[in-house]
Amino acid sequence: MAISAQEVKTLRERTGAGMMECKRALEDAQGDMDRAIDLLRERGLAKAAKKAGRITTEGLVTSYIHGQGRIGVLLEINCETDFVANTDDFRALAHEVAMHIAAARPLYVRPEDVPPEVVAHEREILTAQALNEGKPPAIVEKMVQGRLEKFYQEVCLLEQPYVKNPDISVGDFIKEHIARLGEQIQVRRFVRFERGEEGAAPSE
Repeated sequence: MAISAQEVKTLRERTGAGMMECKRALEDAQGDMDRAIDLLRERGLAKAAKKAGRITTEGLVTSYIHGQGRIGVLLEINCETDFVANTDDFRALAHEVAMHIAAARPLYVRPEDVPPEVVAHEREILTAQALNEGKPPAIVEKMVQGRLEKFYQEVCLLEQPYVKNPDISVGDFIKEHIARLGEQIQVRRFVRFERGEEGAAPSE
């Protein structure tokens, strides 16, 4: 069954889980909101969301260099305590996320980080595309919203399919570590460099 963007938004607000995991849970629950919440809890994602308000001031800055210096990534990823920051599990997570950034070229950490003017421009293009396809105006907005979500999956780190397991998002991958380590973990910022490219910019 078709899941609306509003349903995904509502579930996200109630659980704090990412857009992709909320959409997947609603699809698996056949649109039943309460069942979708239970599914997120069973998967450890809602549990991770409960930690979302905690302050993350520890963590580390890590680097990843690929292709004999062709691509480089600097990443700041935060957690709550230096104890967790110094664990092999957390350091492995940081390495995996940096490696994903090198491979997948995200531009922003999360959808909220995309500048409003960029979203407005993308919405304008997507609206024109839908109208040019001859779609009725009544459904154009739904189409545009769905395609905007696809846009976020392409440019936002946490929404991208994780390169080592495309069945989950990077946000899902991080939430698995939140559930395992028992602390809130947040990607603070990153910058990706590729030899010969101009204007490499930080994600914040």
